[in-house]
Amino acid sequence: MQDYEVFLQQLITGLSNGMIIALVALGYTMVYGIIELINFAHGDVFMLGAFLALTLLGALGMEAWPSHWQLAGVAIMLLASAGFCGCLNWSLDRVAYRPLRRASKLSLLVSAIGCSFICTNLGLFWGGMPMEVFAGGVAAAAPKDFPQLIPQFNILGESAIRIVPADVAVLVVTVPLMIALVYLVKRTRLGRAMRAVAQDATAAALMGIPVDRVIGITFFIGGALGGFASVVYALYNNTIGFQMGYRAGMDAFTAAVLGGIGSLPGAVLGGLTIGCVRAMSDQYVETRWTNTIVFGILILILIFRPSGLLGSTRREKV
Repeated sequence: MQDYEVFLQQLITGLSNGMIIALVALGYTMVYGIIELINFAHGDVFMLGAFLALTLLGALGMEAWPSHWQLAGVAIMLLASAGFCGCLNWSLDRVAYRPLRRASKLSLLVSAIGCSFICTNLGLFWGGMPMEVFAGGVAAAAPKDFPQLIPQFNILGESAIRIVPADVAVLVVTVPLMIALVYLVKRTRLGRAMRAVAQDATAAALMGIPVDRVIGITFFIGGALGGFASVVYALYNNTIGFQMGYRAGMDAFTAAVLGGIGSLPGAVLGGLTIGCVRAMSDQYVETRWTNTIVFGILILILIFRPSGLLGSTRREKV
């Protein structure tokens, strides 16, 4: 391959992974924007969504379905994982976060870390299920292969640059979700309520807005986005594991901070930036230096722009 072809190939890979990171980062930034909580369990909720998708795939025998029905199977996994992750995220808020709403920020932070460990261990337990897709459950901690339900042929034909249907699938799933989220927040009654709670929860309550309900819906939407992202990630990378939530969560959190935590466009920009930086670093430097480069760029940007690329110093962040 020519140098420019290698660059373009890595750019395609970086943008595809970046959109997945951005989808997870949106969940982080929505929750932070409305209650200023870093939900460290969000990455692990994402991980459990991928495990649910693999469970459904094995239970329904989707690998044996005709190719045109496998697309329906992908749709089932997307909807099921989104609903599951949304409900799980809402439950975490209801059980672990809402009782501490008026407590110190440190108490909420410790609660979020505790929820993260619980979800991680639930994933470890889930990985030991006696199913064929989980390798019979004999190695619970080992990474799991996620079958290729999407063909891997090159859409560009004989070109040295590969664009496979999985790249297109990432685009088809993530972009409409991002557009729908922006429309929800900016144009709907619920979105106005979310922005009001983010700006001043007490004033919003005095105006008759059910603050706890709005926060709960925000958690559900953020979790649902993570559920969609988990299936897209599994289909694109074909490997999942109980520790994948840590890596995805760190990338998504970094993307949210880089773009300006609390800013929806900032989360998307941050995700795309990190995806591209990772891809270019893996190609032109070394994989072992990728994390150093990503966080070095984050530190440099925050030194000169503490609010992030698109962040604002105003409290309205959703």
